[in-house]
Amino acid sequence: MKDILLIALFAFGGAVCAGALGALVLRLVRHRSVAVSLTVIAAVTVTAMLAGTLAVAQAMFLSGHDLGVVTLVLAMAAVVSLAVALLLGRWVVARSRELSLAARDFGEDGSFAAPPGLATAELAALSRELAATSEKLAASRGRERALEKSRRELVAWISHDLRTPLAGLRAMSEALEDGMAEDPARYHRQIRTEVDRLNSMVGDLFELSRIHAGALALSPSRMSVYDLVGDALSGVDPLAREHGVRLVGEAVDRVPVEVDGKEMTRVLANLLINAIRHTPADGTVAIAASRLADSVVVSVTDGCGGIPAEDLPRVFDTGWRGTAARTPPAGEAVPVPVPPAGAGLGLAIVRGIVEAHSGHAVVRNVPGGCRFEVTLPAPA
Repeated sequence: MKDILLIALFAFGGAVCAGALGALVLRLVRHRSVAVSLTVIAAVTVTAMLAGTLAVAQAMFLSGHDLGVVTLVLAMAAVVSLAVALLLGRWVVARSRELSLAARDFGEDGSFAAPPGLATAELAALSRELAATSEKLAASRGRERALEKSRRELVAWISHDLRTPLAGLRAMSEALEDGMAEDPARYHRQIRTEVDRLNSMVGDLFELSRIHAGALALSPSRMSVYDLVGDALSGVDPLAREHGVRLVGEAVDRVPVEVDGKEMTRVLANLLINAIRHTPADGTVAIAASRLADSVVVSVTDGCGGIPAEDLPRVFDTGWRGTAARTPPAGEAVPVPVPPAGAGLGLAIVRGIVEAHSGHAVVRNVPGGCRFEVTLPAPA
């Protein structure tokens, strides 16, 4: 028993000495290649075994021949181990270099393709993470391009829409100043109308900028959809009468929602105003609300005749007005027709406010017109 303990003690001591020396070497080469680290690890393993075996052999007083045989066997094992460690290290380093090159391309053009061939579990996991990050970055860049395009279109539209009323205001003010206005009262009314229009456009721009900046502060409270719809209908009733459009709101259930009353009233008002302006005289605009499972759906149906299928995905885009082109090509001056009111921001504001309430807004064609639906989470 004492011999076994003595052998174990000698083997342990030799292995500890070799391990301590290997740990020191690993610390010194920790910034070097993986191949170097693997080689050091293999060398430490073989050295520990060799040191322990030689210590035991010396303690057992083996003959010189036997000690030489043991040393030769261990030396051959060390050579093979080091060769395998070097091959494995070179393979890992090659795979790591390929992954680095692929990641470099990923940084340049935003796309990542994992290098072909086998890889260690860690490198394979890293490749999957880089591929997932590449997809997220591509989606983010797509959204950024869409937002930039929308911003350019909005600037073009707003610039045109601001120039038109400002030019009219300047002409009317000059006519009044020169005493050329035959009916000053009519000019004053028109100036007031144009100022109200400009004020509305500036308000919409401010609201949209708050939405895009994530600075839309909501104060949600529990209320009835019936009350929200009633307030919105009361606000747009004069406009409906002016356009000869009937408002129908009988299919509104008294279901509760938890929303910011002011902002959600603006959503419904924007939808109703949009529907009224695009519905011909003697037409009908209907608003309905009901609860479906864990959501509340509010819909506004108009008589606009429908929206072309290719335009449906763009209806809620900033500045969209249903025209084929928003900005003239570079170097060309193409006149853009100006709608009677608004700057194409109403539906974009609708989507922003609804999404801020964790809901979503969609539009679909129905016989004779289209239906805008706002889906909000139902309170618990």
